[in-house]
Amino acid sequence: MFAASIPARMAAIADALAAAGDRPDRQQLEQLHGALHTVAGSAGSFGFTVLGDQARRLEQAVRVLVEQPATSESAWTDLVAHVQAYLDWARIDPRTTTYVTHD
Repeated sequence: MFAASIPARMAAIADALAAAGDRPDRQQLEQLHGALHTVAGSAGSFGFTVLGDQARRLEQAVRVLVEQPATSESAWTDLVAHVQAYLDWARIDPRTTTYVTHD
């Protein structure tokens, strides 16, 4: 069941984010992209629409960094904050129909 796999899927995203560090290389960005892509591609099919939509949004942001390596360091810093907020939100209730971050 997809719901039972969510903690492991979120852990994979968190692990990829941690491995990327402060200055990720292309391979590290692709690992993060892949972890987000996995959730983005399957969550909606199992009724976790918002979880999947937010993963897709983040996946697309990572793809920009992969394709444009000269993107600013602040873009990466901002993305890290957004991915962390997503992980925090998903930990609370991944079935919710609204995405709210608490900054």
